[in-house]
Amino acid sequence: MDRTQQGFSRERLARIDRFLEDRYIGAGRLPCAQLLVSRRGETAHQSVLGLRDVERGAALTEDTVFRIYSMTKPVTSVALMSLVEEGLIALDDPVARYIPAWADLGVFSAGVAGGFVTRRPARPMQVVDLMRHTSGLTYGFQYRSNVDAAYRQLQIDTVYGERDLEQMVGALAAVPLDFSPGEAWNYSVSTDVLGYIVQKVAAKPLDAVFQERVFDPLKMADTGFHVRDDQRGRFAACYEATPDGRMKLQDDPQTSPYLAPPPLLSGGGGLVSTAADYQRFCQMLLNGGELQGARILAPKTLRLMRANHLPGGGDLTRHSRSMFSESTYAGVGFGLGFAVVFDPPQALLPSSPGEFYWGGMASTAFWVDPVEEVTVVFMTQLMPSSATTIRRELRNLVYGALIEPNS
Repeated sequence: MDRTQQGFSRERLARIDRFLEDRYIGAGRLPCAQLLVSRRGETAHQSVLGLRDVERGAALTEDTVFRIYSMTKPVTSVALMSLVEEGLIALDDPVARYIPAWADLGVFSAGVAGGFVTRRPARPMQVVDLMRHTSGLTYGFQYRSNVDAAYRQLQIDTVYGERDLEQMVGALAAVPLDFSPGEAWNYSVSTDVLGYIVQKVAAKPLDAVFQERVFDPLKMADTGFHVRDDQRGRFAACYEATPDGRMKLQDDPQTSPYLAPPPLLSGGGGLVSTAADYQRFCQMLLNGGELQGARILAPKTLRLMRANHLPGGGDLTRHSRSMFSESTYAGVGFGLGFAVVFDPPQALLPSSPGEFYWGGMASTAFWVDPVEEVTVVFMTQLMPSSATTIRRELRNLVYGALIEPNS
């Protein structure tokens, strides 16, 4: 008889480790893999495989510290919503209320940096546009338009440059929007701008806001904007995929810029964390904003965040100007800080309506399934996230092991 753990087949969970070892670790396609699967607040499975530092032969451990890049975005969104709950800011507030220099920000019509021709936006950018990436902002790495070319030229989204967050927001005032707010979805520096607004409304630096409103209450002791001295021995190396399907060192953990506080506190991608810490954050989201007596948000607020906020209730396939990872987006919308599955058959993945998720540039990922009461956190360090299809494969493997579903 198949043994179960929180409704998961133990035998089927075990094949996840074999898959990761055979397909990725042993084949030299990933340096390491940590998978933490929980259900109803209890750990159902944990994989800890490979090396956190290939060059030095250091094994991955449960408490390894990872760069989580865009898995920072949900944290920033939660911090913003905590300010909304206190009446200090509203989702339909114009962004120019908090960034007056953006009051006359135009939309790109023609030209290049230094000679842009712009038009007036159809409506002002709102705070909600920053949360759902309908702001008209972009990323320099998109390589899609003259606007993101200007981002690269001005080094607008460089975390370890000379600019701080306020200076980055100031630099953005000189570059037009890629489209009128609300007109489309485009992955962008929106959440970095949101972080600026968070610290302005809270009247304290973003790292202090995160510590006070999220990390301390949730006991996320290993999460922050840089690697502390006491964490250095647990910090993973980061790798870059090569054209031959292998990998090369991208960021050495002994010389990494993450070892010191960054000039720019990036609410869009600046955090380091551990699987255990991020699972606590996910469990809080699953619980409707609370974990072990610490209330971060109210349940109604979380329901609003994990609803699809794309115009007309459409999906990312319809609204997105940018596709940047291995994922497909049919049947997937976007909420206030993460993607939301609203039509699993369209997504062609085992999932639940209302499931929400996101990932990071170094192939990290998480998802939260409110129907099955499941949270999953995956950590590794390989850039870019589009180099493998591991995220989709893990969904099939994890749900393939769930033999006692709620639905």
